[in-house]
Amino acid sequence: MTRILVLNGPNINVLGRRNTSIYGVKTLDEMNRLISEKADSLGIDVFFYQSNLEGELINFIQESWGKIDGIVINPGALTHYSYSLKDALIDAVVPVIEVHLGNIHAREEWRRHSVVADIARGQIAGFGWRSYTSALEIIAGIIEEESSL
Repeated sequence: MTRILVLNGPNINVLGRRNTSIYGVKTLDEMNRLISEKADSLGIDVFFYQSNLEGELINFIQESWGKIDGIVINPGALTHYSYSLKDALIDAVVPVIEVHLGNIHAREEWRRHSVVADIARGQIAGFGWRSYTSALEIIAGIIEEESSL
């Protein structure tokens, strides 16, 4: 069975009360439940991890090597500067899709650059929790197609 790691970086743990006009009103638990429902409908396993600490995210990625088939990640503010997170994603040697709840390209200039974007298969931003479920569907398709090659 396909196994996808859904990673969330800093401040995603306070969804539902953090700037709801950008990030929406759903909590992380509510969002994870919707992602799990989508995963069930696709016949894939999902594993969730969130941390406000860069090193913990990197450690979790490294601990997951060989146990996952893909990563859906919202790096939060780490998007804009974490080369060590980028290196861990590269070293995982699985497809990666970057997601964001809000549209980072319609916000402050500094938010528009992602150090992860060039190693990700793609980026989905601006669709709230649906960014995650869309990414899940896409990454499952990529893994299925590539496993049949």
